[in-house]
Amino acid sequence: MRNGVVLFTSDRGIAPARLAVAAEERGFDTLYVPEHTHIPVRRDALHPTGGEDLPDDRYMRTLDPWVSLASCLSVTTRIGLATAVALPVESDPITLAKTLATLDHLSGGRVTLGAGFGWNTDELSDHNVPAARRRGVLKEYLEAMRALWTEEEASYDGEFVSFGPSWAHPKPPQGRIPVIIGAGAGPKTFAWIAAHADGWMTTPTSTNVSENAGRLRASWAEEGRSGEPDIRVLVAKKPDQQDFQDWADARATELIWGVPDADEKAVLTYLDKLADRLGLSP
Repeated sequence: MRNGVVLFTSDRGIAPARLAVAAEERGFDTLYVPEHTHIPVRRDALHPTGGEDLPDDRYMRTLDPWVSLASCLSVTTRIGLATAVALPVESDPITLAKTLATLDHLSGGRVTLGAGFGWNTDELSDHNVPAARRRGVLKEYLEAMRALWTEEEASYDGEFVSFGPSWAHPKPPQGRIPVIIGAGAGPKTFAWIAAHADGWMTTPTSTNVSENAGRLRASWAEEGRSGEPDIRVLVAKKPDQQDFQDWADARATELIWGVPDADEKAVLTYLDKLADRLGLSP
């Protein structure tokens, strides 16, 4: 299994570029950052943990993910650049396709789009995304972006996205940018991933990953997909041996370890300990 790190970016902690350099130096494989464009003061949507209040104020202080990753690509050479998770439906899909393709081009094919459906329906509403249709909106956004990434004269005609034959460069060096959906386990989600994405990212509350990975593979086979889904585990607690066995049984491709939103000295100390515990080599 690969090992990545996720930083819940804010305007007061370590800079993403500095973390990217440090993580690459210590042998980590991927850097992840989140996305929230804004947080409405009105609170109708419950947090995924079930609380009416946000766990802390970083949600309202989150840095732009694409600017953050762009700051990382020029100071690193190997580490993957990803989101955990981004909210594509809160952007214009044509513009977002260009941004992601440019990041992938300039980084030499290191970008992965970790995407969510959007738990904060208040936030989605301000972007004119109907909460009950958000999965359908994301489906069209991904289809439209893939057309722009792969077709010489791309076009798309959907309910939420529509454009005529168009040229769009650069094209991603990977052919297309991998999409990993971060969401809770369930038959509806796994069927959606099998039909429209490249893999699954667990949530902080996910359990029984191997059992759920088996359900995802069943949906994958039903959809007629070749190969295997990319399964990435967001590590939300100090794991024990049983956890590692569960992830191995799930055939997880990457573990994603959280790092503190703290000053550089504290983060580098934490990274050193984590890399040592995982047996990573620079």
